[in-house]
Amino acid sequence: MGTTTPPRTLAEALRARGDESLAGLLRARPDLLNPVPNDITQLATRAGTRASVVRALEHLDRFALQTAEALAVAPDPAPYGTLLSLLTGDGLDDGEQRDDAGAAVTAALPGALATLREQALVWGEDDRLRLVRTARELLAPSPQHPSPTGLGPTVAEATAGMSPGRLQEILAATGLSATHDPVSAVAALSSLFTDRTRMAELLDTAPVEALSILDRLVWGPPYGEVTPNPTPPVKWLRDRGLLLPVSTRTVVLPREAALHLRAGRAHRVPEPVPPAVAAAAERDPQAVDRAAAGQAFTALATVEELLKLWNGGGPAILRAGGLSVRELKRTANALDVTEPIAAFWIELAYGAGLLASDGETDERYAPTPASDEWLDLPAEDHWTHLATAWLAATRTPGLVGGQDAKGRALSALGPELDRSAAPDVRRRVLALFAELPPGTAPDAETLLRRLRWERPLRGGPAASATGQGPAPTEGTDLRSRLALWTLNEAELLGITGRGALSAQARALLAEGEKAAAARLAPLLPEPLDHVLLQADLTAVAPGPLERPLADMLSVLADVESKGGATVYRFTPGSVRRALDAGQAATDLHAFLAAHSRTPVPQPLSYLIDDVARRHGHLRIGAAAAYVRCDDEAVLNEILADRRSTGLRLRRLAPTVLASQADPGSLLEALRDMGYAPAAESAEGDVLITRAGARRTPPRTPPVPVPEGPPVPDDTLLGAAVRAIRAGDTAATAVRKEPADAPSSNAPSGALPRTTPAETLATVQAAAMTGSTVWIGYVNADGAASQRVIAPVRVEGGFVTAYDHTADEVRTYPLHRITGVAELAEDGKG
Repeated sequence: MGTTTPPRTLAEALRARGDESLAGLLRARPDLLNPVPNDITQLATRAGTRASVVRALEHLDRFALQTAEALAVAPDPAPYGTLLSLLTGDGLDDGEQRDDAGAAVTAALPGALATLREQALVWGEDDRLRLVRTARELLAPSPQHPSPTGLGPTVAEATAGMSPGRLQEILAATGLSATHDPVSAVAALSSLFTDRTRMAELLDTAPVEALSILDRLVWGPPYGEVTPNPTPPVKWLRDRGLLLPVSTRTVVLPREAALHLRAGRAHRVPEPVPPAVAAAAERDPQAVDRAAAGQAFTALATVEELLKLWNGGGPAILRAGGLSVRELKRTANALDVTEPIAAFWIELAYGAGLLASDGETDERYAPTPASDEWLDLPAEDHWTHLATAWLAATRTPGLVGGQDAKGRALSALGPELDRSAAPDVRRRVLALFAELPPGTAPDAETLLRRLRWERPLRGGPAASATGQGPAPTEGTDLRSRLALWTLNEAELLGITGRGALSAQARALLAEGEKAAAARLAPLLPEPLDHVLLQADLTAVAPGPLERPLADMLSVLADVESKGGATVYRFTPGSVRRALDAGQAATDLHAFLAAHSRTPVPQPLSYLIDDVARRHGHLRIGAAAAYVRCDDEAVLNEILADRRSTGLRLRRLAPTVLASQADPGSLLEALRDMGYAPAAESAEGDVLITRAGARRTPPRTPPVPVPEGPPVPDDTLLGAAVRAIRAGDTAATAVRKEPADAPSSNAPSGALPRTTPAETLATVQAAAMTGSTVWIGYVNADGAASQRVIAPVRVEGGFVTAYDHTADEVRTYPLHRITGVAELAEDGKG
C-alpha cells in the first residue's frame, strides 16, 4: 500500500502503523493478545468483536467517549470538521461562554481522537474518520437502547418503511416540491431539516404547544407516545415530518431536526477538560502524618487483637461459606467496633494471609502460620504489609450485609465479595490525593465527579447505553461506591490522616514498602517493657508493650479498658488460665516483679497464691470422665451440691467420682461451681493448656480477581509485535507465477505443490542467493501450513532457514515440504 493511499479497512490502517503504535494498541487493549494474533487481519477482526469493543469503551474518559458518541451519529465516514461541529455546535447561538467551551473542545479533540485511534476504535485519515462498526452499533440510537447523545434515527432510517404517498403528504405540508421517487423525497426532507434558514422559517409557523413538545424531546429520549387521535400540536409536527412514526403509538424526533434545535451539538454539555478536585481543608502536614500514624498503630492493635481472639480456633464456617451474622456481631463486640468496621478488619487480615480456614471436618477460621511471622516483624513492617495487601485486594468489605443478584445475603469472608475494579479505584483515589499539596484534604464530591469523568462507563449511568452495565442489584455507580469505601478504609488503616494523604502513604505509592516503613517508624511509639501494678488488682500499660510481655499479660489478666493506656484486671479465672498454661505461682511472682515499675501489691500476691493452692487439687480425666481427689471431704461436698446433679456423678472409690459428661464439660462445670480442677492425661500427668496453639496449615493469601487480562510488559509486547508482523508477512506475500510451469503453483489459499526435485533445486538456489520463498509444510501430526522462509543451508535431506512466520531459525525435513514458490516481490534475507 502506497504512502498516499488511504486505508480501506481497519486491517490496512493497522498494517500501516509502526511497531510502537501496534505495541501501544496491545498495551491499551491486552485482551487482544490472548492468544497472540496470527497476523494483522486477525488482530483487526479481534479488535472489532463486541466483548473487546465494550471493554475498550469502558476505559475511555468522558470526552473521548463523547467523541466516539458524536462519530456514532455522524455520517460514515465523517470529516474532522463535521466531528468538531457536532461537539461545538454550528456557532449560531454562541455567547461568550459557548465560545470558551468551543475553544476547549477544539484544543482537546485531537488528543481524544488520538486515543480512539490508538485503541483502534477509530481509523482513517482526518477527511474520512470511521468509528469501528461494533462501536457504532453499541453507541448508535435504537428504541431499545437510546443513544447516549439523546439523538434519534436519521430521516432516512425513520422513513425506511413509510409509503410513498405518506412521504408526498409530508413534502406538501412543508412546502417542498412533490417527487415520485422516495429516495429524492427523503433527501429533500433531510435537506430541509439541515438548512438553518428554511428550518427556522418552518418552526416560526409552529404553534407554541408544538415547540414545547420539541423542547421535551430535543435532548432525549427522542421517542414519545401518541394517541390514535393526537392533539393539534402533535398532528402539526407529524404532518411535517418533525415527528416520524416508529410504531402505531410511538413517534420519534428525527436526528436532523434535533440537531437544528440543538444548534448542531451532539451533547448538551461537552466535557473536554477533567473536573478539578477541590480542597475541602488545608491542614498541617506534620499533624496529618501524626494522626495517620496514630490510626496506623490502632489498626495494628486491632488486627493483633483479632488474631488473639481467634487464636484457639475461630468461628465456624457457614455451609455456603463465610461468617455468620451472629459471629460477625460477636467479633464486633469483642473488638469494640461496629459490624461494618469489624468486617473490614476481618477481610483485611484474610486478604493479608493472616487468617484462613483450617480445613478440618468441623471447618473453622484460625490464624495462619504466616501470622506468627507477621507478629515478629517491627510495627512499621506490620503496617506496610497490611497496606500493600489492601491496595491489591479485590475483596470488598463494603458489600458485607448487602445482597447478591439472587437476593442472597453477602457475608464476611464469603464468596461473591470480589470486585475486580476495586484495586484500580483505590490506587486512582490515592493518586488524586497525591496530586494535591501535602496536608490538603480533598472534597469528596469533586473527587467522585473526577472519577466519573475518567471512567463514565464503568458502572455509571451511561453504561446502560451499551447494554453492558452492572446488574441492577449492584447499583448504578459501583465505581463511586468503591471510592467512598476507599476514603473510609484509608482513614481506618492510617493511609490518610484527618482526611489528607500522609507522607508515609505517599512514600508507599511512589517508592515502595521500605521507604514507607522508614517514614512511619519515627512516628510510632516505642514498645515498653514494663507496667504499673495497682492495689485494686489492675495493671496499667502506659503504651504499647513488647510482644513477650503483652502475650504473657494477656494470659495472666483480662483487658478491662483500652485507649491511650491499657488497663488489665487480674481475676481468679485469669490467674487459673496462666496456671493451666504451665506457669507456677513462683513464675508468676517473678514475672510481675520483673516487669512492674511499682511494687507488687499484696492483694495480687495473695490472689496468685490462693488460686495456686487450690489449682489441681481436683483431677479430671477420661473414663467417660472422672474426678479424683485425695481429700474425700471435697468430693462429698461436690456430690451434695445441687448444681452437680446434671453431671450424674457417682462414687467409684473414696477418692474417685465418675461422670457421664465428657472431660471438657465436667472441667468447665466444676470451675463454674467455684472449684479449680486440672485436667490430667491417661498417665496421670497434669495437662498443660497452651494458649492459642491452633493454626491452619500453611495458606497463601487469596489471589485478587484480575480485571481483564494483565497488561503485558515491554518484552512480551515486543515479541508479540514481531510475531504479528512475521505472520502478516507470510499471509500477505504474493507468489510469483512461473511462466514455464503454471501448474507448479497451487490455487489461492492452497499449499504450493512441486516435485521433490523442483523443491530441492529451488531451496538450494534460494540459499545461494539469499532470497525468500514460500513453502507448504506438513508437520508430524499431519497439520498443514504455509510459511515464508529464507533458506540458509540445505544438506542431509533438511533445509535450515529463517522462518518469517515464526520469526526464528528452524530446520525442516525436505520430504515434509509439499512444494515451493518464489515471491512476486523478492524478500532478500
